[in-house]
Amino acid sequence: MSMKTSVYGFPKMGPNRELKKTMEKYWSGEITGSDLRSEYNTVNRMRLETCKNAGIDIISSGDFSGYDFMLDLSIMFGVIPDRFKNIADPLKLYYAMARGTDDAIACEMTKWFDTNYHYIVPELTGTFSLAKNAQEDAYTFAKSILGNNPNPVFVGPFTYISLSKIIGNETVKADESPQFESLVKSLAKVYNQLLKNLEKAGVTHIQLDEPSLVLEQSEKNISILIDAYTIVTQGLTSLKVFVNTYYESLSHYKKIVNELPVAGIGLDFVVNDENLKSLKAHGFPKGKILIAGIISGRNPWKTEYKNVIPLVKEIISCVGKDSIILTHAAPLFHLPWSLEPEKGHLDNNVIALLSFASERIEELKTIQAIIVNNAPIPTQNLEKIRALFANQSVQKEMAEIDPNNIQRKHPFASRYSKQLKELSLPLFPTTTIGSFPQTAEVRKTRAAYRNGKISIDEYESFINKSIQEVVKLQEEIGIDVLVHGEFERTDMVEFFGEKMDGFAFTKNGWVQSYGSRCVRPPIIYGDVSRPEQMTVNETVYAQSLTDKPMKGMLTGPVTIVNWSFYRNDIQKKDVAFQVALALKKEVIDLEKAGIKIIQIDEPAFREGLPLKKSKQQAYLRWAVESFRLTNNTVKESTQIHTHMCYSEFNEIIEHILNMDSDVISIEASRSKGEILEAFEKFNYNHGIGVGVYDIHSPRIPKKEEMTQIAKRSIHVIDKGLCWINPDCGLKTRGYEETIPALKNMVTVAEELRASN
Repeated sequence: MSMKTSVYGFPKMGPNRELKKTMEKYWSGEITGSDLRSEYNTVNRMRLETCKNAGIDIISSGDFSGYDFMLDLSIMFGVIPDRFKNIADPLKLYYAMARGTDDAIACEMTKWFDTNYHYIVPELTGTFSLAKNAQEDAYTFAKSILGNNPNPVFVGPFTYISLSKIIGNETVKADESPQFESLVKSLAKVYNQLLKNLEKAGVTHIQLDEPSLVLEQSEKNISILIDAYTIVTQGLTSLKVFVNTYYESLSHYKKIVNELPVAGIGLDFVVNDENLKSLKAHGFPKGKILIAGIISGRNPWKTEYKNVIPLVKEIISCVGKDSIILTHAAPLFHLPWSLEPEKGHLDNNVIALLSFASERIEELKTIQAIIVNNAPIPTQNLEKIRALFANQSVQKEMAEIDPNNIQRKHPFASRYSKQLKELSLPLFPTTTIGSFPQTAEVRKTRAAYRNGKISIDEYESFINKSIQEVVKLQEEIGIDVLVHGEFERTDMVEFFGEKMDGFAFTKNGWVQSYGSRCVRPPIIYGDVSRPEQMTVNETVYAQSLTDKPMKGMLTGPVTIVNWSFYRNDIQKKDVAFQVALALKKEVIDLEKAGIKIIQIDEPAFREGLPLKKSKQQAYLRWAVESFRLTNNTVKESTQIHTHMCYSEFNEIIEHILNMDSDVISIEASRSKGEILEAFEKFNYNHGIGVGVYDIHSPRIPKKEEMTQIAKRSIHVIDKGLCWINPDCGLKTRGYEETIPALKNMVTVAEELRASN
């Protein structure tokens, strides 16, 4: 075959978030399920046609989703928790598992590898069935649009089981259970049935994504993998199965590429040079196809042809031109749909540095033309453009950082007792994470101000009125430590990036985070600095309205970097330290203004953890240092909080302690308190705010549910260190849910005080 191009995982929400808007209309009862399915097909058609019109040779089907691709597989394989089995309507069942109901807690949600995408965690009971062949439906639909043979793409059995949980007397991660092998092989039989059905339907090639293979797997697990794929491919005659990996280099390269019984293997050649080194050292088996990920699917920086063309030629020298499929090195849903809406919005020099999903597939065709047809290599001059955004003052500050002096001067125990006394806080203090519901009126007024339809005085008057209302509401409910509600903020990263130099913001650069939730990641294109105060006015005004402590609310440097498209021309650590220096100035100003509690949120702290354990210590070292750099000069009596959500803490708990925040708030609701296992095994001796209810679900949690989590908490946490709070910010919820939930939460804290 001649060298072809392949595309998979193209963004799902549509060029203008059409699917998001339609989903939310369905949830609110404005439209029917039939309307939703119609819009689903419309957006899917747009994705397929975008790839087709670009001239891509192999285009995926089956990787489109109405909420989450792991949830899609759970539905397809009959992995339905008992609490949802009385729901007959398939669409209602699907969204009930994702979002919960009045009577059933939603399935757990957690981060997908080291990305900001969240998936719905499968709850396994040990049995699987092919309940519905949604992949065949997706293939038929895609074929009607493309006119040729689409490439079904979905997660493979090894990764699906690896990322699942086994539900029983105790819930455990599937890959840590002795049942892991039997589960993988049992599911492999269902995959085999699925693939045989697809073969009968005319499918000639299929891609199973197995990103778990880039983790540091044991020899036993690799044997399980090979045995499973022997089952998966058994009895297939014409269907070629490809296994794709991404986000890191392949573990056990030699054994997998040689022994896995598939027609081809996909490797990521962008994340680092380790797969290339393995390819050169061990070769690649003849007769197999190498799916070469040679341009980024995760960052938006334009592909530098002068670098990638030699890489492709080096790969060809190892494999041969006819044994390669060129593709991107990770699914494209990590990128916005197209750069086109940004022309005339972003600075032309910033535009010149960028490439989104639609531009990525054009780059693939350009590389194919250069290699196959000897087309000329385009001139880019990207280094010259990047040099325009250097800030000598920031670089001087960076050089003056003393790595031996990035910590607070007083030990936690002495400062915490002083803080509690000065703040007059009760046992089990209650607080929220920061944001309150962003109503339609809030969004409308903020948009009117941005569009110049109202004056700054009118806007600030509205924000102050909103702050007044939410401060009064919190006092009436009885919350101990208040927040100002964050009504002036769109997104917790975007807000700060807009007030710093070195950041650019797209008009329509939306990326799916989970379900219908989309974010516009800031683009860090230059050196970062803070030209003026960012949060002091709103926080000081809110504090003037109450005698209770008011938290200053900041987003931490690690989260800002991990949730942004950060520069790839300098080390990630240096970008984080630049952001930390900017935030440090804001912390100092808040403290000077009399704010005694400052929360520096780091929900994405673990998200950036390298997938290979051998690389994690270096990341954790600079991540901790960048957080401490923001607040290492505050007074002993100033209380520093942080927040983390939907993360596996066990393996990094000592590093979280090293962050030395006075209080950390965590999620403990969707995981039903399981996250507290980390604190059962490790003596975490700083303050902990336990997230006793799930704000990502519209249901109002019962007081008994919160009490159960809180009581488990005080078995493993010193009650003098325990705080009670929701698991995340409340901006996506409505007041009709928020008020009764917070009242229940405060009642739980009051009852705990009475019994302790």
